[in-house]
Amino acid sequence: MANTYTQLYIHLIFAVEHRDKLIHSSFKEELQKYITGIIQNKGNKLLAINFMPEHGHISLGLNPAIAISDLVRDIKKSSTDFINDRKWLRGKFNWQEGYGAFSYSHSQIDNVIKYINNQEKHHKVKTFREEYIEMLNSFSIKYNDVYLFKFFDNNG
Repeated sequence: MANTYTQLYIHLIFAVEHRDKLIHSSFKEELQKYITGIIQNKGNKLLAINFMPEHGHISLGLNPAIAISDLVRDIKKSSTDFINDRKWLRGKFNWQEGYGAFSYSHSQIDNVIKYINNQEKHHKVKTFREEYIEMLNSFSIKYNDVYLFKFFDNNG
């Protein structure tokens, strides 16, 4: 679009169905490269990506012509097929319903990227549940526990 200028920085978070730890280190890098391709092919700019065994974080500069919900749907659908087609797991892989999408200003991007890149270290002291609820609270997002990711254990 001519004369259209945007600066839309989004941090996406979504989880593996049943919060199973199914994203193995043996294929994590290949999965992240595949998802990077999806993001870039839709005209977005990937800033950071890091998947833990049961959830993932993506920071990107969003193409204003794309709805966040459409992008997340496409990432989840394509990456699910990608994982299942390669038979990396014994059973069928799926992502949980829903996602978190948080917007940041340009001045916050370096901190978001560091946060995403340091997930392994971060989760040694904080569970995914604690992390996600803290994020919702810091953005003053009202939520209902019923509609959060399905956290099946007390440890999150």
